[in-house]
Order: sequence, then structure tokens, then C-alpha cells
Amino acid sequence: MPRPAFARSALTQIASAFEANVKATEPLAEQLLNVARPRMMSTVARTEGSGLLRMMGPGSAMLAQRSTVLGGASAIAKSCGCPCGRVACMGACSTTGASVRHLHAHPNPPSDPEQALEYLREGNKRFVSNKPHDQHPTRNLDRVKATAGGQKPFAAFLSCADSRVPVEIIFDQGFGDVFVTRVAGNIVTNEITASLEFGTAVLGSKVLMVLGHSACGAVAATMAGAAVPGVISSLYYSISPACKKAKAGDVDAAIAENVRVQMEQLKVSPVLQGLVKEGKLKIVGGVYDLATGKVVEIA
Repeated sequence: MPRPAFARSALTQIASAFEANVKATEPLAEQLLNVARPRMMSTVARTEGSGLLRMMGPGSAMLAQRSTVLGGASAIAKSCGCPCGRVACMGACSTTGASVRHLHAHPNPPSDPEQALEYLREGNKRFVSNKPHDQHPTRNLDRVKATAGGQKPFAAFLSCADSRVPVEIIFDQGFGDVFVTRVAGNIVTNEITASLEFGTAVLGSKVLMVLGHSACGAVAATMAGAAVPGVISSLYYSISPACKKAKAGDVDAAIAENVRVQMEQLKVSPVLQGLVKEGKLKIVGGVYDLATGKVVEIA
């Protein structure tokens, strides 16, 4: 391949790959751009005069534009009246009269962990009373499109994988609002901890809830100690400490105790522990009642 054509192809691939990474996850992209921006803009300046920027095609232009936007307040975000200055919005907010509907994030992001927890409480109350929120879009295609450029969930969850416990629905939240990890018995593993560290330290969730539920099969099976197929019994190891603390045969008590045990396991993480000490995160527990839809908080 002739050298100019090879260079053009290589530069196009680099620009396309970088643009894809920028779009993937805004918080991480911003961190990367803070490091790469000086060198990248220097390269853009050098190549623009020689005509290489035009040779690279639209990808390079988008890259240069995005880097300029991230260098300061987003003109796009300002134009839609968004006070949070997030680039992911990309003008997706819609205006109705004098009000602005923020489709890219929770319409009024909580300022601290206590307010974030209160949002969850209010959402569960709406769900239990069968009166879901109707003042901001949470579960529709507009919301999907608006959050495609990035996420900023205000809450994170470790929930049981039970099909009857759809976290977003029982707290009346939607796309981009909550960061959810799910596993049978809502137990802590290295992978779960890593995911929740990402959801809090990187994405900014202000409250982390360990959510158990009534009639949990994983807890009941652990308490019974019966033989199960495959590697299902591997769950017993993490749940058995809670069963030992509860009165024999009291599955409800064991479910609540398991939430407490897993909360303590999460606090072992230096990352999560640091966020708690700094007042940026609150770790709480709750048990969801399958019959009523109500979440009872665990002290």
C-alpha cells in the first residue's frame, strides 16, 4: 500500500477508535482526555496545516470538536439549559414551555447520600401506592437515546437475582438512574465488589443498597442444607454466617441478617470505605416484600 494511503487509513482507524471510546463511558472518557488532550490537540494543530486532518475524514473533526467541548463548559449542555454541564446530554433535553425535561440523567440529581436515599424511599412509596412518577420520563425510547452517551446513576444496588425483584421498577426509576448488580442470595463476590466500586467511585452513585427479599430461595436452601444440583451449593458459603446467627428455622430473620452480613463485606473494600468516610456514599440495607412491594430498611 502506498505510504500516503497507509497513513490515511491508520489515522482514520485511530480517530474512529478514540471517538468510540469517548462515546462509551463519559466519566472515563473525560479522565482519559485530561491526559491525552494536550498531545492530541498538538497533533491536530500540526496536521491541519498539512491537509492531513481533511484526509482523515469526519472522524477527526468530531474528535477535535469533542476535545474542545470537554476542555471547558459544554456549549451544547448550556444551550438546553442543563445546570449540570454534562456533555452526554448532547442537546437531547427537550423544552416544554419554560421547563426543561432532562432526559440524560435524573431530572434533579441528589446532592448528597441522604437525599439519594430519600429518592429511593419516595420511589418505593409511589410503586406501592401504584402511582408511578409522571413528571419526568424514565422508561421510554427517548430516555434510551438520551442516555446512550453516558451514565450518571445516583444509586447502586446489590440485589438478589430473583425474577420477582426488578429493582428499577420497585423504586420507580428508569434508564440511567440506578446501577444494579444481581446474584442469587445477594452475596458479595470479588466481581460484585469491583462492579460496585465502579458504580460509586467512577459513576458517582451516592447510595449503595444491599437488597434482600422475602421467601429468598437461596437463604432457605442454605438454612435447610439440602443437596442441590451443580454448583448451586457454592452460594451456601457466603450465606451460612447469617443462617447461623438467626434462630433455627427462622428464614425471615436469616434473610435480614444476610443483608447485614453482605453490607459488612462491602465495607471491607478500601474504595467503598473511603467514599463512606468522605461522606460521598452511604451503604444501606433493605428487604423487599414480594407480597406488598414494600422495601423495609435494615438498620
